[in-house]
Amino acid sequence: MQKLEQLYEGKAKRVYATDDPALLIVDYKDDATAFNGAKKGSIAGKGIINNQMSNRLMHRLEQAGIPTHFVQELSERETLVKRVEIVPLEVIVRNLAAGSFSKRYGIEEGTPFEAPTIEFSYKNDALGDPLINDSQLLAIRLAKEDELETINRYSFRVNELLRAFWAECGVTLVDFKLEFGRLADGTVILADEISPDTCRLWDSATGKKLDKDRFRRDLGGVEDAYAEIMRRLCEHDR
Repeated sequence: MQKLEQLYEGKAKRVYATDDPALLIVDYKDDATAFNGAKKGSIAGKGIINNQMSNRLMHRLEQAGIPTHFVQELSERETLVKRVEIVPLEVIVRNLAAGSFSKRYGIEEGTPFEAPTIEFSYKNDALGDPLINDSQLLAIRLAKEDELETINRYSFRVNELLRAFWAECGVTLVDFKLEFGRLADGTVILADEISPDTCRLWDSATGKKLDKDRFRRDLGGVEDAYAEIMRRLCEHDR
């Protein structure tokens, strides 16, 4: 597989064309941002951890029937993926109150929900990724009704699978963000990444944060937290 020109560079990844128009190479960076890019920094080794963690988790999801863009891990930072048209939605699934949800509704962080919740934000940096509801996103044609049904179904299933897996690792899956894309034939699949950048992961016994919140909130020990969550994943991902 030949790596060609760079097509895109985002906050955490670079994307390259290949000699196969249906496939791309994603290169994970150590750059870290928060609050829609207002806070910037670097987390040593983050790109390696996010790449390898995402690939392992997507492989598990594929085995459970969730189609993803993952094709092959090429190196510790690079992965071959299927080319998709990204659906411009961030899909947030929550099991406990935390972060913006707690602030928005005045609910103490860590409060468990009776059932998982799902919310959407319009993936648009210029607008600050505003929250958007089902009827609104359908009205402005961000997704079709059948696509939205698929995204909802896959998202809750991903939550069931990852929540159970992380529990085996002594970790509570508080919430996480997913993104989806369309293949050339219109099929909706899971894309982007699943990592400490996109998930809130707390030690089940102590409540210690093992995710990007350590960077967002200046809690310290960011690299150690990423390394710890990766260690637990590797120990249980047999």
